[in-house]
Amino acid sequence: MSDTEKTIKAPRRIFDRESGVQTAKALFHQHGYDAVGITELTKTLNINPPSLYAAYGSKAGLFERCLDLYVAEGNLPADKILTPGRPLDEAVADLFMTAARLYARSPVQRGCLVAEGMRADDPQARELASRYGEAGIQFIRNYIRQYEPARARELSDYVVTTLRGFSAAAVTGLSKARLTAVAQLAGQAFSALLEPKNV
Repeated sequence: MSDTEKTIKAPRRIFDRESGVQTAKALFHQHGYDAVGITELTKTLNINPPSLYAAYGSKAGLFERCLDLYVAEGNLPADKILTPGRPLDEAVADLFMTAARLYARSPVQRGCLVAEGMRADDPQARELASRYGEAGIQFIRNYIRQYEPARARELSDYVVTTLRGFSAAAVTGLSKARLTAVAQLAGQAFSALLEPKNV
């Protein structure tokens, strides 16, 4: 058999796009969008740049798929924590504690992929991450509005800012034990905000 015949009959490797998204998500989560280049992506995915663009359109297109997957996996399942009828202070305290544990559970993939994406230098990455972040903000605000309609904005701003702080602290290396201790304090502080003011 000639070399030409061997080349013709050689099976063509099929690239698994979904598996590629899983792999890229881990890279983006560990290093951040800006730090992951096309060269590293193609090397890790074992494909060439044209194949990456054919599969995902662009680096940003791949990042969007990663965000889709990250949210679908329910990395911070707010909808299962902020449930109807649950006391507001209890629900938010649980949200804080769950976030702290999740954001610091991995030694390398720390923080929230969405929150950190919103701080990327790349404007397209920021915009993509902000879409998911805004959906989360609205969910939290609508939940709080059921209990504190007049203060929904300021209280939801407090919750969201606190969660983003947890993410940033986890990324910079704060231990799980220390982050959960902070989360407990944050829950107590939120509960105090709900107490009737003395007149």
